[in-house]
Amino acid sequence: MVNNIVDSYLQIRRATGCGLKAVEPLLRNFANFAAGRDQEYVMAQTAIEWASESQSPLQRDRRLKTVIRFARYAHAEDVHHEIPPDGVFGRQPWRRPVPFIFSVEEIARLMNVASRHHLSNTLLPHTYSTLFGLLAATGLRVSEAFNLRLDDLTPDGLLIRETKFRKNRLVPLHETTTAALEQYVAKRRRVSSKENYVLISLRGNRLCYRSVCAVFHSCLRAAGMQRQAHLPQPRLHSLRHTFIVRALENCPCDPDHINQHMLALTTYVGHRSVESTLWYYVQRNVM
Repeated sequence: MVNNIVDSYLQIRRATGCGLKAVEPLLRNFANFAAGRDQEYVMAQTAIEWASESQSPLQRDRRLKTVIRFARYAHAEDVHHEIPPDGVFGRQPWRRPVPFIFSVEEIARLMNVASRHHLSNTLLPHTYSTLFGLLAATGLRVSEAFNLRLDDLTPDGLLIRETKFRKNRLVPLHETTTAALEQYVAKRRRVSSKENYVLISLRGNRLCYRSVCAVFHSCLRAAGMQRQAHLPQPRLHSLRHTFIVRALENCPCDPDHINQHMLALTTYVGHRSVESTLWYYVQRNVM
């Protein structure tokens, strides 16, 4: 069955250090789609029909490309697997979404609403409020915040391990951020948990991205930050975007210090190049 070859493919990709957060659910969904048709092999037409179920041309193209990469692996194992043709839905250039930028007041409202979570007798209100504040104050990636462990908290800042580009980095904290984090950690240490993650779920486990996103959007609505058509939409990752844009806006005007500021910011947020960091400011100014 296609599910078996998906297992093998994912196992090999994991062994090479590939991130599969977006790939695995797509391939599982495709394999179930093929199983519903009693197909033991990847069929090109089935892949196209499956990809066609997505609403946008860009998503259809992405779904098909995911299966194409998988099908090349499957075909190498067994020639009965077909490799779907590329470009069926046209060439769809990938465009990064224009980032939503929070104001200082909006971040304060968001954190305030999070702190009033209905499970007030648990650590959760403090966890969500601290998470949103930490993302806004440091520009951490969401996954980096989720993966923080108690022994990653050092006197010099946060030790971020195995980041997006398989590198470690140290993230110094402003004294106000340090104070807020210390207050949360004091509460966190009183909660019994088999895991030593800093930010934990109600069950004491690592936070789940889907669950946190649901809470985030609920807090947005409660804080009066409604989605507006034809404007950038706030996402959890927008807190990182906001930090980067604000840091760029505070870049010194002195030419001798601009390069130093840019290189320091790129290192701080864990970008691969200065160009990746500068993109946020360019998008901010074309809106």
